[in-house]
Amino acid sequence: MEIVLMVISVLLIAIVLLQSGKAEGAASALTGANDSLFANRKERGGELFITRTTMVLGVCFFVLCIILSF
Repeated sequence: MEIVLMVISVLLIAIVLLQSGKAEGAASALTGANDSLFANRKERGGELFITRTTMVLGVCFFVLCIILSF
């Protein structure tokens, strides 16, 4: 079980690093220079796949951690 947890951990780290940044930067957030703040952006294609994979791996990680703690 610990090996599965380690594999999921490595995959989760890798998939999070593949995600693109959602914010344009801290400077634009502080100055209010974000013109597309209320723009309706939908994730499509690979970005949607990466987001859903991150969610599934995160849930699996927490479930395995809870199971291994007992």
